[in-house]
Amino acid sequence: MSTLTDTSTAATSLLRFATAGSVDDGKSTLVGRLLHDSKSVLADQLEAVEHASRRRGAAAPDLALLTDGLRAEREQGITIDVAYRYFATPRRRFVLADTPGHVQYTRNMVTGASTAQAAVVLVDARNGVVEQTRRHAAVSALLRVPHVVLAVNKMDLVGYAESVFAPIAEEFAAYAGSLGVPEVTAIPVSALAGDNVVTPSAHMDWYGGPTVLEHLETVPVVTDPASEPARFPVQYVIRPQTAAHPDYRGYAGQLAAGVLRVGERVTVLPSGRTSTVAGIDALGTPVDVAWAPQSVTVRLADDLDVSRGDLIAPSASAPGTTRDVEATVCHVADRPLRVGDRVLLKHTTRTVKALVKAVPSRLALDDLSQHPDPGELAANDIGRVVLRTAEPLALDLYADSRRTGSFLLIDPADGTTLTAGMAGAAFTAAGAAEPAAGDEDWDF
Repeated sequence: MSTLTDTSTAATSLLRFATAGSVDDGKSTLVGRLLHDSKSVLADQLEAVEHASRRRGAAAPDLALLTDGLRAEREQGITIDVAYRYFATPRRRFVLADTPGHVQYTRNMVTGASTAQAAVVLVDARNGVVEQTRRHAAVSALLRVPHVVLAVNKMDLVGYAESVFAPIAEEFAAYAGSLGVPEVTAIPVSALAGDNVVTPSAHMDWYGGPTVLEHLETVPVVTDPASEPARFPVQYVIRPQTAAHPDYRGYAGQLAAGVLRVGERVTVLPSGRTSTVAGIDALGTPVDVAWAPQSVTVRLADDLDVSRGDLIAPSASAPGTTRDVEATVCHVADRPLRVGDRVLLKHTTRTVKALVKAVPSRLALDDLSQHPDPGELAANDIGRVVLRTAEPLALDLYADSRRTGSFLLIDPADGTTLTAGMAGAAFTAAGAAEPAAGDEDWDF
């Protein structure tokens, strides 16, 4: 049986990171350069890029084509969808989420950064920090990405001047700091020429910091599952009722956080019923302990009514349940989110009906001011919402748990994702206004 220490050590060799940047900041070229210079491109992939570049009249391979895989992306020269790339160096394995830069596709940055441990935000050295840069910084802060890299690109077009780089790095660091971003590392690069992406630049002797790859290889990502309370969302109930297993009842799912042990006293939420962990099965083998993000089957000592969407947590650190949710959200749908909208709220494996009771504020990205009572949130807006759910939810604060503090709002008519939500600190226990007339099916 594997030990917790072994798994924790192995986990440090993997880094999930996202890239973001405004249109034409050279993000896809940076990613292509990172893959090419780290020898992470297969020969046939490079040959295809060289062939496509020649057809377009380019004298050298266009490394942006390594990530812009959609036909529309190649034709327009922009990134539209999130492109995931997997590569490795002798020091670390990487999962890269290359996210779009156009404001229309900011919603896809939310997707790519939601599980990222680091974000690389590009700016064009000629343009400096622009509104979309601030939006990407705000999304990174909203999603609690612990490490942010500012890659000041196209330094070759400004003569590799430190006097251009320094004020951009200072402005971004001040803005990100006001958002609560814990760490910003600024690196001057030229993705086209390869300066400071994988190899140090010969043109910027005034810069003594790491290259982009060196930083990504060494940024600390050690997480101790034991530092967080265990959270086990039930995904499936296993009840074979066969001759070999007549009384077997197990609850399968992925441990979202923390460590769960056999013999531990647990509470099933939202019912509040308690029991003891009688057994844990991993890949059909009994184990004594499980830790995030393992997928296991948990067996309880008592026959409780447990189904998909329930949450099993240690009784000593179980979250509270609520039907009144205040959260910060990023609205990702084209149709606005308005007060009075009926939505579905998906939290881990649980989906419940909900009403949008209020939209207290919308964030202005230029000065970080809160515009009160906007009435609605449009696509790519970041704001606060107040929701009332039909059934109790076992929500953590997003600041405490990215997995069990996050949720999605879904259009009940067609299943479209509307909004990505991060539960805030303010919850109300009672006193919600009554639903408006005509909400009979949503009367809660």
